[in-house]
Amino acid sequence: MDQRIAFVTCESLPAIHADDRLVVDVLQRRGFQVIAAVWTDPRIDWPRFASVVIRSAWDYHLDETRYAAWLRRCEMDHVNLWNPAAAVLANINKRYLADFAHAGIATVPIQHVERGERQSLRTLLERRNWTRAVVKPAVSASAYGTWCTSLATAAADQAQFDEEVTQRALLVQPFVDEIVTSGEWSIAFFDGEYSHAVLKKPAAGDFRVQEELGGVGEPGHPPPAIVEQARRVLSLAAGPLLYARVDGIERDSAFVLMELEINEPFLYIASSSGAAERFADAIVRTIRDPQASCR
Repeated sequence: MDQRIAFVTCESLPAIHADDRLVVDVLQRRGFQVIAAVWTDPRIDWPRFASVVIRSAWDYHLDETRYAAWLRRCEMDHVNLWNPAAAVLANINKRYLADFAHAGIATVPIQHVERGERQSLRTLLERRNWTRAVVKPAVSASAYGTWCTSLATAAADQAQFDEEVTQRALLVQPFVDEIVTSGEWSIAFFDGEYSHAVLKKPAAGDFRVQEELGGVGEPGHPPPAIVEQARRVLSLAAGPLLYARVDGIERDSAFVLMELEINEPFLYIASSSGAAERFADAIVRTIRDPQASCR
């Protein structure tokens, strides 16, 4: 068995993240060699690795076209890439959430605004009966370009909205109060099996839960029914999947999907005893039998 594994990173953060390092330590104890590999590095021979695991490619949204080309090249070159290129390509643009909604998954509603489309922000909110809303790029990571608007501020926000829509497609969603009051679940799965969960809350006065913006994620135990509803999301996703982080809120004892993160999510490995081992086990299965693993 080839013993070389690549953890995919990015130019601005080329080293393996400390959280992923816990998984690397387990793999190294099992005899594997794990290296950090920047996805834009033209010198890397991706097919030579036993497994290529996308981990911290956290700049992909800044050059979506180049990233998509890299994914397709990996697919053409038969790179043992996880998650698979086809699944990641289907997940990059957050319009995929509409597909889940059409499949019967409870999701936060979205209004997609195509690049270059002329749209009155206030009229949009009035038509959808949204008092407050969140605007974000259709392709984004780590709350990049995400901001809040409302009926009261829509007129003043119109210039920003107009400027951004000339550059990229946008999504508008109703403001989710539960994120501030109760928190957002991030539920991690490895090889289709539930591993652990974190409850994320934003900093005071903010609505974004990312740690780099002051948010806090604490280990938690979602009700079994919530885990099962998150698992159903995976059953409808383009698979197979090595890892997934299903993000959502609990509303009236039901799970409401915010995002399915299968490209480069932070997995909160350090938050759960045994998570590093579980992830390492799943990675090894991608090497031993790529077709049979990651159901």
